[in-house]
Amino acid sequence: MINIAIDGPVGSGKSELAKLLSKRLGFYMLDTGALYRGIACYYRYKFNKPINKDTVDKLVKEIDVDIKFIDSVQHVFVCGIDFTPNLREEEISMLSSEISSFPEVRAKILDLQQNFAKEHNCILEGRDIGTVVLPNAEYKFYLTADEEIRAKRRYEQIKDKPNAPTYEKVLDDLRKRDFDNRHRKVAPLKPANDSIIIDNSNINLEQTLEKILTYIK
Repeated sequence: MINIAIDGPVGSGKSELAKLLSKRLGFYMLDTGALYRGIACYYRYKFNKPINKDTVDKLVKEIDVDIKFIDSVQHVFVCGIDFTPNLREEEISMLSSEISSFPEVRAKILDLQQNFAKEHNCILEGRDIGTVVLPNAEYKFYLTADEEIRAKRRYEQIKDKPNAPTYEKVLDDLRKRDFDNRHRKVAPLKPANDSIIIDNSNINLEQTLEKILTYIK
């Protein structure tokens, strides 16, 4: 099987890029961040309290995470509940970033991700794909962009939703998530040593796609 790893911070365009690339190549695309968001949704549903080690231990013991593709769209089920409609809520974005810092949570779904990659030609995108999940992937890319550009992209995605935050709040949250992701003790956000780094601050999604395709044989 051929595996492609795409990593990068929030707002770097990796999710949309992975979708376009999967269509171009005919590969499955697994959004690994959605798995953590699904777990965060279940945490809010079941515990609905500030995160601590005890509640995370209880969470990890009881959750069962599953992936299903329905009409070619990835759905995330946790304990049989489809949380897909709630995955992109801003509260869930922040909560998933906090939950994913616990090694027990990351270990819980590592096998799920790796087994998926063993069974399919696929593209996995996230924060630690090239460094931890698929260290032997045939191709590894790390997308990045200026933080203000990334915040603007994120704001454009959510500005029309009910109770959408301001651009300033999106930028503040993005900076916090960047710091947390890069400084966590387990699987911090960073490019793998053999990743191809692409800064797409000044190029659009299609141009980023074409740039990546030049590297893929």
